Amino acid sequence: MKQIITLKVNGDTHQVAVSPWHTLLEVLRDQLGLTGTKRSCGMGTCGVCTVIMDGKAILSCLTLAFECEGHEITTIEGISGEGTLHPIQKSFIENGAIQCGFCTPGIIMSAKALLDENPHPDDEQIREALSGTFCRCTGHIKTVEAVKKVSASYGKGKNDGE
Repeated sequence: MKQIITLKVNGDTHQVAVSPWHTLLEVLRDQLGLTGTKRSCGMGTCGVCTVIMDGKAILSCLTLAFECEGHEITTIEGISGEGTLHPIQKSFIENGAIQCGFCTPGIIMSAKALLDENPHPDDEQIREALSGTFCRCTGHIKTVEAVKKVSASYGKGKNDGE
């Protein structure tokens, strides 16, 4: 039996019909068309489905959609401005931290949650924050470098890092 819930995603309010077992990932991709959040393991082990809810990185494949009502959800589509990339996205590009790109949205969302809470983390804190996302193409050396470089200016401007 479906029920209508209201979700606030990327600053917009959406009313969606969900069954009790629908995950946030399913609603984001299948009902709201926000396909930047990737579907992979479905068990919470790879991290590619990471989004931010109320400032914390969460796994959308393990989060039931009805649990998100009344919370602020941000996806990869919601972090950049019109026609501009978020500073974290720019840093990933500039530092070669993107391989095939499948895991990149989840890693970027984990990095954003970290930097929003701690704008100047050390290498260990960065590694810990990124450890929940599995990258099949490469290790986290370049992603740690990208997060470290953007953290030098993060939180100084109104667009975080600009």
